[in-house]
Amino acid sequence: MARYLVTGGCGFIGSHLVDSLVAAGHSVRILDDLSTGKRENVPEIDDIVVGDVSDAGVVAKSMSGMDGCFHLAAIASVQRSNEEWALTHRVNLTGAVNVFDAARTANPAGPIPVVYASSAAVYGDNPAVPLTEDAEKRPLTAYGADKLGCEQHARVAGTVHGVPTTGFRFFNIYGPRQDPGSPYSGVISIFADRLAAGKTATIFGDGEQSRDFVYVGDCVRFVIAGMARATTAADVFNVCTGTPSSLHDLVAALSAAGGHDLAVEHGPARTGDIRHSYGDASRTTAALGIRAETSLQDGLAATLASLRS
Repeated sequence: MARYLVTGGCGFIGSHLVDSLVAAGHSVRILDDLSTGKRENVPEIDDIVVGDVSDAGVVAKSMSGMDGCFHLAAIASVQRSNEEWALTHRVNLTGAVNVFDAARTANPAGPIPVVYASSAAVYGDNPAVPLTEDAEKRPLTAYGADKLGCEQHARVAGTVHGVPTTGFRFFNIYGPRQDPGSPYSGVISIFADRLAAGKTATIFGDGEQSRDFVYVGDCVRFVIAGMARATTAADVFNVCTGTPSSLHDLVAALSAAGGHDLAVEHGPARTGDIRHSYGDASRTTAALGIRAETSLQDGLAATLASLRS
């Protein structure tokens, strides 16, 4: 069994990843600043380093002796990345460079592999859906630009320093432990919370905008598979279903999963909102041999059940 560092391991996706790694018998250390992550998400883990990935010394110390690293720590708020540009850049891009740099010397046997989270935000407003990995990158936000920068630095890590990596462009990940009150929360966690509380959800625009919703359990399967696939070629893959769902589709599916209708009101369309964003999963499936298996209906049912527990 291996020893892994998981940055952001107390957070939404990270804690599910930690659960799966521990269940498989691996040893896990977490590096998390607990700004959004919660210790109660990973009650079985004692080896938690409270620190910031933008601190190179903390990252190097945390990674010492590890066999691999899953890098999920980020400030995943588009709005905050635009408002606090320099701060989020330090975490989202400098933090990634610190991880790649530490991976060079973490283990006496040689550079260790890093699996890291990129984002569909690198595609920006590209209308060429479904988006393949080769689609033009045109990020609209500081967050998207930093994630594209992570991919470029992963190539440097591989070609110059011999660090094997796999990057994953996450589309819209949802599921239990996604905090609906967080500024980083997605539309599903917000709408599910409204449905559970009997409150009204707001759709901005006509509701026909579409997204590619991926259940967190499927996301974790891709991320774990990426560790064995890490190479110095620094390949990057979409984490998507390939199936678009409009916000109206989402409301109908949530209502069906919850057993009663979600009340909806419409607000004005928001400037800069992307109309349609969904990915092509064929390259990911061909490379890793797996695909997203959880239906939107089943994923929403699990998400709602977690809110009731």
